[in-house]
Amino acid sequence: MAARRMFAPGLLAARFFNQVRPRLPSRKGFILNRSLLTPQQTFRCSGGTSNYSQPKGDGSLYALVVGITALGAGVYVYITLRKDRDRFKERIVSLSTSFEGKHEDLKTTGSKEDATQTGEKAESQGEIETSQLKASATSAVLTHVPYILIGGGTASFAAARSIRARDPGSRVLIISDELDLPYMRPPLSKELWFSDDPDVSETLRFKQWNGKERSIFFQPSSFYVSPEELMSSEHGGVSVLTGKKVVHMDVRENKVKLDDGTLISYEKCLIATGGTPRNLPSIERAGENVMQRTTLFRRVSDFRSLSNLSSSIDSITIIGGGFLGSELACALARKGRQTGLEVIQMFPESGNMGKVLPEYLSHWTTEKVRGEGVNVMSDAVVKFVSYQNGKLNISLKDGRQVQTDHIVAAVGLEPNTELAKSAGLELDGDFGGYRVNAELQARNNVWVAGDAACFYDIKLGRRRVEHHDHAVVSGRLAGENMTGAAKPYWHQSMFWSDLGPDVGYEAIGIVDSSLPTVGVFTRATEKDTPKSAAELSGTGIRSESDTGEIIQTENTPSPVLPQSSPPSTQQKETYGKGVVFYLRDNIVVGILLWNIFNRMPIARKIIKDGEEHSDLNEVAKLFNIHEE
Repeated sequence: MAARRMFAPGLLAARFFNQVRPRLPSRKGFILNRSLLTPQQTFRCSGGTSNYSQPKGDGSLYALVVGITALGAGVYVYITLRKDRDRFKERIVSLSTSFEGKHEDLKTTGSKEDATQTGEKAESQGEIETSQLKASATSAVLTHVPYILIGGGTASFAAARSIRARDPGSRVLIISDELDLPYMRPPLSKELWFSDDPDVSETLRFKQWNGKERSIFFQPSSFYVSPEELMSSEHGGVSVLTGKKVVHMDVRENKVKLDDGTLISYEKCLIATGGTPRNLPSIERAGENVMQRTTLFRRVSDFRSLSNLSSSIDSITIIGGGFLGSELACALARKGRQTGLEVIQMFPESGNMGKVLPEYLSHWTTEKVRGEGVNVMSDAVVKFVSYQNGKLNISLKDGRQVQTDHIVAAVGLEPNTELAKSAGLELDGDFGGYRVNAELQARNNVWVAGDAACFYDIKLGRRRVEHHDHAVVSGRLAGENMTGAAKPYWHQSMFWSDLGPDVGYEAIGIVDSSLPTVGVFTRATEKDTPKSAAELSGTGIRSESDTGEIIQTENTPSPVLPQSSPPSTQQKETYGKGVVFYLRDNIVVGILLWNIFNRMPIARKIIKDGEEHSDLNEVAKLFNIHEE
């Protein structure tokens, strides 16, 4: 670079003297001739191929000109290089300052002499290392976590607990689009409504049927590790990112993308996104005024708003006759006895829980619900809904009209499967949800549990279940398999429903009123109620896998059927307590225990055996239904 800069001025000077040489006189009276080389000749001389010979005569002027040219070129090069050196130094200083400003919290501490040279005290080394640790932990949470659980419900919490049990030092991140920590949903439509605490919607604490008080949250906030400290925690832990939603999933790169653009990589991932409550098309088409006065009951926020609302309006209409709709109807009716709230329940079936219970039991249940103070309207199909004069007007297909202040739509759940497209996961066309194998695995390093999983039941075939106990069981199994257990789904989860503290049932397997059923009933006693059962067992949430280990039934002896006992008499007018068997090809595939509690291991064993029974009245005796 310097040579080029030096050569250029010399070349220009040579050209200049070639132009003026005719005007330069010599001491001998003639013009200096051929005393300077042209640029072309200079090049030839430098190449050593020219035959040009040096001119004769005095060369003083020639030497002077060449000396002046060389001196000027040298001065020019010196000034230029000095300026370049100064600019280089300024650039280095600028880059150093910028780097130190952006990365000051990540500077490594050198020796004591280095710390002295940079103006830092040796005692500050510990503080720098601490800030490095926190910065690294924050970065790790946002970029990589070994276990990611998408969804903040029961299945995710059960999986996290299972992962930690098998891998005590593991680090688990739960990503939830809710603002609350993981909690149980059943009390939202059951015990919370029977609380005497006026601030129950804020405390979310309730008394169980057994009288013990507890919170709906699985664990207090102190149980969890903050996301900033998860990767630096000595013994690992469970963290929850609340108010965040996974919007994209890359199963090849093992990465998820949050709605705020954050990318997090993982080693194992669980999808436990649950579901979204369905709405009626007639309500969706009705406009904003109707939608603002409609609750799709699912979350803590829904309970809080409905609890507050029920104290300030005159009437609520619940559309839906299933578990949730019937539970809310009974709960709100009991509250309405003090506030004067009118509760209306309507559904297209002929009786409450008509899709689950056999017709005779469904009609009997409907009378029990009416006895709680609910205005039950069966065979009611909503045609359209409008808002007029401050009231919602519900028009039914048979011409009936209902005016109300608020609507609660309890018409089922739609599994959340938005991640299927980006992740390339298969959905089940018959049952909905992510299609998984018997180990609840959808793809390599990806599992699904809870409401969103369409799993293969090794005894009953492909199924999808939307109940608390299944979320616990499937979440726990998925967590075990994420740590390498490779266990198939064989445990039959149970579910239960309470119509207040006096009437309740537990069920297992395929419980569908379209199947043939056999019911065996007898009179109930005072202890045959959900409240008495909870007091006797000391538990509130009737999920045997909720607080303890899953009961293993593979080694349970097969039930011995009594052969000589006479069959029990069905009490067709008062179904106090009893057993309902659901059959498929003469094999028991489902069992419902009506006001009979804590007998699930027996029911589970009957379904597992898959035998054909000639007299189900005898099988019913295994549940001790005649106990006084």
